[in-house]
Amino acid sequence: TLEVTTFETPEAEREREITRLRERLRRVGYVGDDAVADYEREMAQQTHLREQLEDVQGAAAALRKLLADLRQTMRSRFEETFAQVAVEFAAAFSTLFGGGTARLELTGHDVAEPGIDIIAQPPGKRLQNLSLLSGGERALTAAALLFAILKVNPAPFCLLDEVDAALDEANVVRFRERLQELAQQTQIIVVTHNRGTIEIADTLYGVSMGADGVSQVLSMRMTDVPAETLG
Repeated sequence: TLEVTTFETPEAEREREITRLRERLRRVGYVGDDAVADYEREMAQQTHLREQLEDVQGAAAALRKLLADLRQTMRSRFEETFAQVAVEFAAAFSTLFGGGTARLELTGHDVAEPGIDIIAQPPGKRLQNLSLLSGGERALTAAALLFAILKVNPAPFCLLDEVDAALDEANVVRFRERLQELAQQTQIIVVTHNRGTIEIADTLYGVSMGADGVSQVLSMRMTDVPAETLG
């Protein structure tokens, strides 16, 4: 076996390195006199952008924490309010129906936006979902829920439109009694054709058409009407 080993002289090695560096310089291209200034300017811009990015990332982290805290607060307030409304709803339902039981239940797996089911048992009936009740029972149950919400979180005024349309005479009596209790803290406007509900109003508003065919809005404050006239 014949092996040939060649050795480069230091001069040849230096020449080869010089050639390689010249080739690299050729690929880099011409370097202007302002290259250092350009580099410093680009470096300053990069530093500025990095600082801005860190600020944005910090703000995003703060917003995520704020959102988590807000969701926790909302969930806590919701559970607290829901518990209060559930207690008042059960009491209002029993009062309006003259007995029976009802409860509110949270449904669904969405912690942020849970659903709510109404389970009711009017007197003499089995426990069932709201959708299985009759029209009058659903109206009275909805009124019980409204009264419960307003009891926990009173509002300046409340507008009810034909809520008592499906109620029988006995239910109307209990319904208007709760209306009178609610009227102690909330101004209530009721759109109704039920005489029993009209009887407890402080002020009546109506529309009448005269002989000339022109509609007129009439109002009457019941406290200004003599008692013998009402009799």
